[in-house]
Amino acid sequence: MRAALYDRYGPPEVLYVGRVPVPAVLPDQVLVRVHAAGVNGGELFGRAGKVRLVTGRRFPQRTGIDFAGEIASTGAEATGVRVGDRVWGILPRRLGSMAEYVAVHPRQLSTAPDNVTLAQAVSLLAGGTTGLTALRDKAGLRPGERLLVRGASGGVGSVAVQLGKLLGAHVTALAGAGNLDFVRGLGADEAFDHRATDPRRLGTFDVVLDTVGTEHPAFRRLLAPGGRMVAIAFDVDRMLPSLGYLLGSTVYGTGRVRFFSGNPRHESFAELARYVENGDLRHVVDTVHPLSDIAVAHRALEAGGVRGKHVVRIL
Repeated sequence: MRAALYDRYGPPEVLYVGRVPVPAVLPDQVLVRVHAAGVNGGELFGRAGKVRLVTGRRFPQRTGIDFAGEIASTGAEATGVRVGDRVWGILPRRLGSMAEYVAVHPRQLSTAPDNVTLAQAVSLLAGGTTGLTALRDKAGLRPGERLLVRGASGGVGSVAVQLGKLLGAHVTALAGAGNLDFVRGLGADEAFDHRATDPRRLGTFDVVLDTVGTEHPAFRRLLAPGGRMVAIAFDVDRMLPSLGYLLGSTVYGTGRVRFFSGNPRHESFAELARYVENGDLRHVVDTVHPLSDIAVAHRALEAGGVRGKHVVRIL
């Protein structure tokens, strides 16, 4: 089968489309024929070699964590799904969804929403499950509270803005100057250019969601009494100081920071699908690229200014 691969760390141009075996399906797994997958920020760092202590030095390596497609076959012990079902999901603790097929356990997927295309659906998946975990489960965002979303036009931020409004919050968005109307259209009550705005002029917030990974202390100081900050990214160019601050801030000081690396399951995917089918979430596709343009998709995300997600069409 075709898959996106790279044989060394480096710029987007190290990516190419090669051939690998179709994955073997265990008795309790299913084989999904992938129609589309999203390009996520963490995959850029992995491909560039910025987290090689985690990714190691064995090549070729794969890319892609989320997928939307249809069930191609099922193991003898797999339950809850049938061949032909439209599904979406996230690979557990590994990469490789930029390929024609993936093998997963049914708990790592759910039925995909039926009112959008699979390419549109996958634009919401990683950001939506991350946003639900961050805002509802980690921060306990309540109606009437003030929420600040950093990186509001990106893959996570663009869905988090919508989820914040669904949860009843007043949402302030920080994004690039060219994307302010975009995030207002997603429901943000206020939107500011992150390059031209001094954070101290924004006021105080009950919850800060940081999808950017820099300047954590400055944004932590914006928390009101009882405020909560959730960080889903760290500064990979200053990894040890950034991680050290995040780890320390989870246990001391006012305004504790929650930091997590998600591993969502069936329930989160199914809940997100209901939001989409009810019309509560709109898809956030920036551009759909063919698999042959995987390097172009990575380069486009690295260039910044993204509105939602770059999606790769596998079929």
